[in-house]
Parts: sequence; structure tokens; C-alpha cells
Amino acid sequence: MPVGSPSLMVSLARSGDSPESVGALSFIHKLSPDVRHLILTCNRQGRLANEFQADPSVTVITLDDATNDRSLVMTSSFTNMVLAGLFLGLLADSVHYAAIATALARGASKLLQTDMDLLAQTSRRPLRRVMFLGTGAHFAAAREASLKMLEMTGGRVVTGCETYLGLRHGPMSSVHDDTLVVCFLSVDPMVRAYEADVVRELAEKQLGLLRIMVGQEVPANLLTSRDVVIPFMDTGLADEDLPILDVVMGQLLAFSRCLHEGLRPDSPSANGVIHRVVQPFTVHLPQL
Repeated sequence: MPVGSPSLMVSLARSGDSPESVGALSFIHKLSPDVRHLILTCNRQGRLANEFQADPSVTVITLDDATNDRSLVMTSSFTNMVLAGLFLGLLADSVHYAAIATALARGASKLLQTDMDLLAQTSRRPLRRVMFLGTGAHFAAAREASLKMLEMTGGRVVTGCETYLGLRHGPMSSVHDDTLVVCFLSVDPMVRAYEADVVRELAEKQLGLLRIMVGQEVPANLLTSRDVVIPFMDTGLADEDLPILDVVMGQLLAFSRCLHEGLRPDSPSANGVIHRVVQPFTVHLPQL
């Protein structure tokens, strides 16, 4: 925390009821009373949205109630909070933000209307593992997509996420004959060149069951007969914006696999290991 400088702590939470959400804000508020707080949440009834209402240093922004997912696996909550967080960085350019949001909405509609059947067919292949690859912001999307597949299959499908370059440093050994590799591709030509090298290396070594290539203008010379392409429309979106579409694609793939496993998408974890809201636990704080 920058000592002696004005500071803002932003808390993002779907429910705002997880112990660490309130615990972190309470601790920082006690440690540094001058820090301002901005809460972005989907749940207007949550503790995070209500416990600090009377505090003038805390501002709460609640999204539409439709974003407050009721199922165990959060899907729309995540993407809508990312979209809302993007707006915080574009407060001075709302026109640009509206253009990004509109392009993302068109891209997501295309995924739902055009690519769902192909993703469903791919999800029914004899796979037991999925490795998601991405660079930069796309790696963050790979992490979220990996989590969604793991949650929605109740852990029956083992997942991993890596950067393209990081895959070479050991994790490539986990890409077996039953592994689906999902490649989120960058729009930056230099980054794409490094990603393409890794994709070709996987093909040359005949690693994996098949690959899903996700992105704008996927070159034909990068594909093999076993590859599936999920093309994004050429919307002019940058790499920092496209991961929202990556995540939607990952959610649709996980949803389809969940059905194939005979599970219920809203509650795939039948044994109660995980819950919609993290169960209470002790928040250990340092002595001030």
C-alpha cells in the first residue's frame, strides 16, 4: 500500500457473504482508516453490500439482480463483474466502453447461437482431462475456464491451465491421449507467433485427443484434421477485452460436458464438497 498517498481498495464479490470478503475490508479499514473503498457486487442482500452502508469511506455498486447467479457454478456473475470492472477503467470514455460492451454482446450471442452444437459434440468425446492455454489476459480466462470445467463435472474431468511458453516447462507431460487442449489465441501478431509454435509442437508430437482453437482469424495452416475451430468475429477487440468471450466459450463447453456426465448443471457437486457461498471459516489476522 502506498504510504502517505490517497488509496482506493476495490472489492469484487458475487455474493459478498464469503468470510474473506468482509474480513479483508474490515482489516484494511482498521489498519488504514484513510483508505477509501469501492465494493462491486452482484448481491444487494450480501454482508459486503450492507455492513458498511453508514461508512462514508465506502461506496457500494450493486449489479442487476439477474447477474446474481443462484446455481452452484457461477457463470454470468463472473463475466458481468469483469464487464463492470472494465467500466471503472473507462469512466472518462463511456463511448469507448459502450462500443466494447456491444461488440462483446454480439460475440457472445454468436457463440450461443452458432457454436453451441459444435461445442456439445466436442464435449462428448472420450476425454478425461482438459488443458486450457492462454497468454496474458487470455491466461486469466484459461484459469477461469479450467475452474468451470472442474466444477461442472464434479471433478470427473481433471483440468489444468498454462501459458503457451510455460507448457514446455513440464506441464506438456500431462497432455495425454485423453486430453482436450483448448487454445485461446492472442490477436497480437508477435504473441500469436509464439503460440503458433507451441500449437505446431503439440501436433508434431501427436499430443492430446484433439484441440479447440479459439480466436479471431485462426489460420488454416495451424490446423490438423483433429482440430475444432471456434472463430470470434473480427470485432476489433483487444486482447484485454476478448477473455470475456474466452470464458463464455469455456462455460458452454463445461455445461455440455456436465450434461454428458449425467450431472445437474446447477448443482453438479452432489456430495456437498463445495457450496454456492464459501462456508464460514476462521479469518486469521496479524496483530496490529
